[in-house]
Amino acid sequence: QVQLVESGGGLVQPGGSLRLSCAASGSSISINAMGWYRQAPGKERELVAVIISGFSPKYAESVKGRFIISRDNDKNTVYLQMNNLKPEDTAVYYCNAVAVPKGYWGQGTQVTVSL
Repeated sequence: QVQLVESGGGLVQPGGSLRLSCAASGSSISINAMGWYRQAPGKERELVAVIISGFSPKYAESVKGRFIISRDNDKNTVYLQMNNLKPEDTAVYYCNAVAVPKGYWGQGTQVTVSL
């Protein structure tokens, strides 16, 4: 079993930055991938960015060039640096971890981009 704890959400003005963190804990299983999804009100949950062991990070087109995902394997933590935030980035952001064949979700953290 893997537990994911997110932090770093909040309210920020357009053009601002936030950094999300997600720490994984639990049994000493191998986590193959970690990523971030988001869900805005009335919309489906969508992939924002994912980092898979041995591969380059992948990003949604809407965040390319603005968001950076990184992972500290020693700390079993994944980060999402969000720059030049836009109102359309407002959503609940969820951390996801895959330890084949299971997937795990964090509780979500709210990001609001508004004046």
